[in-house]
Amino acid sequence: MTSQQPTSTSSIASKASANSFKTTILSVDLGRTATKACVSREANRVVFVPANVSKQPVQKVRGGDFEARPTDPLLDMWLEYQGSGYAVGQLAADFGAKLGVGKSKVEDALAKVLACAGYFGLKDDVVIVLGLPYHSQDQFELEKEQIVNQLSGSHTMSYRGEKSTLEIRKVWVMPEGYGSLIWSEAQQKGDKKGGLAADFSRLPVAVVDIGHQTTDCLMIDSFRLARGVSQSEAFGMGQFYEKVAKEIEKTKGQTPVTVDSESLTLIEAVNKPKGNRFFRPRGATKPVNLDDFLPNLREHSAREMCNHLIAWLPERVSDVILTGGGGEFFWEDLERLLKEAKLNAHLAQPSRQANALGQYLYGEAQLATAYSRDRK
Repeated sequence: MTSQQPTSTSSIASKASANSFKTTILSVDLGRTATKACVSREANRVVFVPANVSKQPVQKVRGGDFEARPTDPLLDMWLEYQGSGYAVGQLAADFGAKLGVGKSKVEDALAKVLACAGYFGLKDDVVIVLGLPYHSQDQFELEKEQIVNQLSGSHTMSYRGEKSTLEIRKVWVMPEGYGSLIWSEAQQKGDKKGGLAADFSRLPVAVVDIGHQTTDCLMIDSFRLARGVSQSEAFGMGQFYEKVAKEIEKTKGQTPVTVDSESLTLIEAVNKPKGNRFFRPRGATKPVNLDDFLPNLREHSAREMCNHLIAWLPERVSDVILTGGGGEFFWEDLERLLKEAKLNAHLAQPSRQANALGQYLYGEAQLATAYSRDRK
């Protein structure tokens, strides 16, 4: 984030829509399960792209002309850039690419951002807003510099065979989870559907973003990041999916099975509504009903997460905003556990999209500030 950040970003963003500017805002939440991206503040227009990326020869990623119908671009994302081919999302998973657990999110960020830009048909001037884990101030600043250097400037690519040039004029980077606070405050200040009850612009708030690879714990006091307290911890939904995979492997069948905890199909099955959670491992003759063990496993994991959270939580915090896919998945259990600790729990809505949407509002605020300054 920049030092010129306003006290309340949504208050400035509300005065100027992105339509007021010629520059397009692309917000990208580099999730380890999925990249979430948007070019507007409309929640239903946030796109989800699996985080898999595979670098392949250009001839290998190019789509064929034989398909009977136009291909869904989210299932067939590929691009050519500087002589190399990149498969992104489900196509990359089909090539055998994993989610990249354990890697820095700076790696593959350029391919993911370019793929999102291509999906939205962006050309010419673009500004980017994204988030990175906050392991420490030094590491955050180092990775921030790396990703800004990667993205800034001119990029010529061919997305699904269509050539385009992007001029990335500015890259703003914030700690992961901060976007959810911006979005929640904007909802609280006038969303017609009704927002969260607390005034987060005046409170010392903990934002807890439970992702796949990390749980990002931010202490924010009147929109000021408490740098000495905030941290990203290396636990999250990834460990939960590993437990689910082991439980599936324990089920007796005719042949032993090995379950990949990074399987997109498994992750999708876990996050389906109760009664629809079935998963058939490769080689198995029958699907496994995950509801047979998922509730107990979720409750146990939620208690572990809550213990981590309580151990970290600064004393002056009274309100906790949960966000991310894990915040939504564990909400019922974590809300109860946090209430037992006399803490006010809030769930960012919609939880998985909140970071991308808040980041977009931040971009609007920054462009509005620059626009006002230029007119003086």
